[in-house]
Amino acid sequence: MAVSRTLAILGATGSVGTSTLDLVALHPERFDVTALTAATQVDALADAAIRTGAKLAVIDDETLLPRLRERLAGSNCRAATGRAALSEAATSADLVMAAIVGCAGLEPVMAALAAGRTVALANKESLVTAGAIMTDAATRCGATILPVDSEHNAIFQCLVGNRSQDVAKLVLTASGGPFRQKSLAEMRAMTPEQAVAHPNWSMGAKISVDSATMMNKGLELIEAHHLFALPPERIDILIHPQSVIHSMVEYVDGSVLAQLGSPDMRIPIAHALAWPERMATPAARLDLASIATLTFEQPDSERFPALRLARSALEEGGAAPTVLNAANEIAVAAFLARRIGFGDIAALVERALGAVGAPPPRSVADVLDIDREARDTVRQLMISLAA
Repeated sequence: MAVSRTLAILGATGSVGTSTLDLVALHPERFDVTALTAATQVDALADAAIRTGAKLAVIDDETLLPRLRERLAGSNCRAATGRAALSEAATSADLVMAAIVGCAGLEPVMAALAAGRTVALANKESLVTAGAIMTDAATRCGATILPVDSEHNAIFQCLVGNRSQDVAKLVLTASGGPFRQKSLAEMRAMTPEQAVAHPNWSMGAKISVDSATMMNKGLELIEAHHLFALPPERIDILIHPQSVIHSMVEYVDGSVLAQLGSPDMRIPIAHALAWPERMATPAARLDLASIATLTFEQPDSERFPALRLARSALEEGGAAPTVLNAANEIAVAAFLARRIGFGDIAALVERALGAVGAPPPRSVADVLDIDREARDTVRQLMISLAA
């Protein structure tokens, strides 16, 4: 019988967080939820905290703290806000689901790693911006990082029982997003509603736009480099529109191992939650006979320049990946707010990469300084774009 473990969920009201809560509800005997956090969805956070019996609920927007306290009145759950409370939540459990979107998730993840926790990492931006700092902290403090992104979780599964020196290359698969067959001219006219309408996956707005630009795959390239310690030239990206094969590992003998499954994030989430065991999920079972055909194609870096920018940032190293991520976050937010066009996202990121000349980060503080500079740079670039 599976042993119960304590669990904290950072970003409990987002797509990954709610899927995690769904799985916890299916297997309540396996988890003791200690803490939940959210950015602004105070009512959803309070409901989840009461439902799971969490002892701590942290809301990022401090103006919502009175509302959270009101909703939690009479329960055994304490309401809190602020960086210290977020770090407390991140260190309150043996297993931490890190699902805060963007660079905002970096500090609590670092707190969990410093405390030697097992971190189920759904926040790819943390590794993108502070990869070496994070992996060094995990090694130094005896922490474990379990990848939750479907692609990296697939690779993690395909590596089990094999030696790292026998790996020839990793292959990250990508659906190609909603604009895979659109021309450059067509993509320039795409709206936020069209960009978030992913053909296969149910995700939040930011990651859906990243899928449409294929920046998500660029960020995953950088993430894979840090997770699996392989150089950029041994990590490939392959378009696979059906999203059945989630990634592959090629070995030196020519064997290729792939992990397959329905496009349902509850599968990789469950793998991380139960590791090193497995647990049942309600995800649809894969029916290859009904799917019948799996297709593949090379990505087009002309129509999707974000791939080129991400690979270049990884190869350059230093501050470049942090700048890439920060610039993309600001540009995506501006696109979702209809302040810039779809084609402006990658253009702004490229200009920011050329404009920010910060030294390589040596600490989380350095990363956050570079992040702020890159964000300010993109905001200034957008002012000139609108002029």
